[in-house]
Amino acid sequence: MDRPAAVVILAAGAGTRMKSKTPKVLNAISGRSLLGHAITAGSRVGAGRICVVVRHERDSVAADALSYDPDLLIADQDEVPGTGRAVHCALEALAGHGDPVDGTVVVTAADTPLLDGGTLRELVRTHEESGNAMTILTALMEEPAGYGRVVRSEGRVTKIVEDRDASTEERAIREINTGVYAFDGALLRETLSRVGQTNSQGEVYLTDVVGIAHISGRRVAAVVADDPWEVEGANDKVQLAHLAKEMNRRIVEDWMREGVTVIDPDTTWIDVDVELAPDVTILPNTQLQGACRVEEDAVIGPDTTLTDCEVGAGAQVVRTHGLLAVIGAGAQVGPFSYLRPGTELGANGKIGTFVETKNATMGEGTKIPHLSYVGDATIGEHTNIGAASVFVNYDGVTKHRTIVGSHCRMGSDNMYVAPVTIGDGAYSGAGTTLRRDVPPGALAINPASQRNVEGWVEAKRPGTAAAEAAARAREVLEAREAIPGTDYGAGDGRGAPNETSGTPADAPGASSAVGNEEKGAIE
Repeated sequence: MDRPAAVVILAAGAGTRMKSKTPKVLNAISGRSLLGHAITAGSRVGAGRICVVVRHERDSVAADALSYDPDLLIADQDEVPGTGRAVHCALEALAGHGDPVDGTVVVTAADTPLLDGGTLRELVRTHEESGNAMTILTALMEEPAGYGRVVRSEGRVTKIVEDRDASTEERAIREINTGVYAFDGALLRETLSRVGQTNSQGEVYLTDVVGIAHISGRRVAAVVADDPWEVEGANDKVQLAHLAKEMNRRIVEDWMREGVTVIDPDTTWIDVDVELAPDVTILPNTQLQGACRVEEDAVIGPDTTLTDCEVGAGAQVVRTHGLLAVIGAGAQVGPFSYLRPGTELGANGKIGTFVETKNATMGEGTKIPHLSYVGDATIGEHTNIGAASVFVNYDGVTKHRTIVGSHCRMGSDNMYVAPVTIGDGAYSGAGTTLRRDVPPGALAINPASQRNVEGWVEAKRPGTAAAEAAARAREVLEAREAIPGTDYGAGDGRGAPNETSGTPADAPGASSAVGNEEKGAIE
């Protein structure tokens, strides 16, 4: 098969039936716009040039097209309506850029996202091997209402009639026009100049080329699509949802055939650019979006959405929302974690329950298990960040970075006021506010004596449930203290003895909850 001279993609329409400010061709399914799917299919034909015809919301549609292929050509349709006029504008744009248009020209619509490049190649092969002037991709529909009908005589295509212009007999025809064609470029250029606007819509119909070519004695043939889904168009949000579901079903089944375990295919959504290794397991209610890559033996889900994320081998990601994040091999994430762009978690690390990270790098084996925010930070290897810690990265004007070394044991409820650097092997006490750098191996604490104001609740909140509970407890304590030989008042003088302060033995006066193994730190 020779390379076609060009692929023309029609994307000029407004798509009013979508009832949306978003142009129809920019609605997305499976990680690409409808136009993006059309460009991807067109690129697989190997044409010399792809040309996208635009008009409605011209700039946004053109920008989307160029995001998929910066080398394609944008052609602007003028005020003359109709698909025939759109193709004429494309041919003029191609000629203006010096591209030959005398070979095969493929024309497709931008609203058939399941159309496959292999189908287009088969259309071109049949067109060229048969020496056709025009070859139409058609389909057989049980309910063809709304589609243009393919009219044949003795097996040869004689014309295509739009549904609104068809007779009762023609509306009974089940073979429909899909809007996908292969033309002889010279014929197309010459014939379009003879197409008028004498129809109910007052448009220049591309389909009128069929009748003109037939009358001129040129051969017009059809290739019937094996899979009607490939040529289904999306004209409203209902059809868009049906196409999205069918495309996702195919994607999920393809990955299962490649060795991926999907527990519930009906609640699993995988975009077209996702890459999965064999033996990945995907649990229910999981969405993998954009360009995610997941390595072998990783487990994703349930209830997880990852967009443009990388997940290493053997990692586990549970009930997590992640965007532009990297999760190392063997790492654990979730449940209820939020990984924002710039998150990089090293191998065997952990980002745990109700932890949010952003623009943060965490080395191998580092853990942030609970209830914390880590933003604009670099954390070394095998460091533990205690529960309820906040990396205070914003001073109201500028973002600043915090650096925490390797093998650190940081207490719970720490505030890291950036910019601040914590050296390797450092510890901190619970409730510490870190405003100054901490040397390697140092213990950072904010010591303060606890002060108890006796009787405050009963004096200041009389009649409340708390005051009544305090009075009852006081009576019990006083009764116990009155019993000879008891020692209920040892320690702090009010209740059970004060067995431990949670302070390292070599750091008197330090706050409790120091390090990973001490009383107040939470693993």
